Amino acid sequence: MSDRITHWDGPPLDAWEPWAPEQVAHALAGVDAPWCVVGGHAIDLFLGRETRHHEDIEIAVPRVFFPAIRRHFEGSYALHVVGDGEVRRLVPGAPYPADRHQCWLLDEAANRWRLDIMQEPGDAELWVCRRNERLSQPRARIQALSTYGIPYLAPEAVLLYKAKYKRPKDEADFANCLPVLSADARHWLAEGLALVHPGHAWIEALRDAS
Repeated sequence: MSDRITHWDGPPLDAWEPWAPEQVAHALAGVDAPWCVVGGHAIDLFLGRETRHHEDIEIAVPRVFFPAIRRHFEGSYALHVVGDGEVRRLVPGAPYPADRHQCWLLDEAANRWRLDIMQEPGDAELWVCRRNERLSQPRARIQALSTYGIPYLAPEAVLLYKAKYKRPKDEADFANCLPVLSADARHWLAEGLALVHPGHAWIEALRDAS
């Protein structure tokens, strides 16, 4: 992310001291919104162990529920709109740009970024992929709870997003998940990749593992 940003308000882009998933859950306690941990932390929650260092932490929430999270954090933290090479402070009360989906949470007292919030399509019952809205699942099937009750996105959906980048950490996440993905999860991910990233190398690996 940081190498694509050309303008930002706030501390340096690498001033991340992200909350742990447990801290995110504590910070969002009582908020009526179907949020879940996504990205690399979701992979770790699925596997039940920390597999690598994480530079940040991401959650996703249906866009229609983002105002509840915004109200919960405004006044205690500074929200920043991220996109198109910019990280701009969100003025309290100002409408959130309709063409942006990413929001960083700044702990001004510590001058550190704490949380990356992704707004997605869908609603409380239905998860819809932001990359291709033809891909959807009942939220009850595409989200799970960790041992400690932290909601996270299922690994097949996390990997579908990660497939775009092909970074070493994404390849590591795929390699760690592949042996323990269910047959249904492997099939769903292979079909999703064929739709969103035709010819992706993971498709063959998923089919070979079946």
